[in-house]
Amino acid sequence: MATGARSFMSLLFILFAWLHTIDLCQSASVNENSYVQDACSVTQYQDLCVHSLASFSNTAMRSPSKWARAGVSVTIGEAKTVNQYLIRLKNHYYRRLRGRNRVALLDCMETFQDTIDQLHKSLGILRKLSAANFESQMGDLTTFMSAALTDENTCLDGFEGQRGGGAQVNLLKNRVLNATYLTSNALALVNKLATSGLNSLTDP
Repeated sequence: MATGARSFMSLLFILFAWLHTIDLCQSASVNENSYVQDACSVTQYQDLCVHSLASFSNTAMRSPSKWARAGVSVTIGEAKTVNQYLIRLKNHYYRRLRGRNRVALLDCMETFQDTIDQLHKSLGILRKLSAANFESQMGDLTTFMSAALTDENTCLDGFEGQRGGGAQVNLLKNRVLNATYLTSNALALVNKLATSGLNSLTDP
């Protein structure tokens, strides 16, 4: 075979191999996207769910227990971020607040500490799921997650109807609201795990 023909065939081989690699990558991406969309279909805030949990697709796949754990883990991270913001707000902005907003900020700091505790308890249960204790674990898990969501809403209620506070308080309320959305999604994933039953403890 002439040198030119061999070079042409080599180029064709490289091209086909490259196209095949792209096709495999696209197929993997579609599968991963399908996993997270399926998991998030039970949540109220689906776009946020997909955005926040997409990176877990290749590990969680079709496992309700892994998706529930991912949802709670992400929520813990967000709750800690909000808590740090509350601390900074108190340290640098507290004197500018007036009336009920001051009390609301302090109450919010207390409720978010409790939120984080409840979420950590939930994650602890998810890490130790067992067939023997599944029903009682799901009961405790639902209780802890519901309490975390209640705490976050209590924080928001403290600022309800209050005037003033400026951009910092508005930003705080938006951050807390986002945390409630993530917590709601995580609770929905926990509920899906509970309804999936013992079979959900087996990897897909």
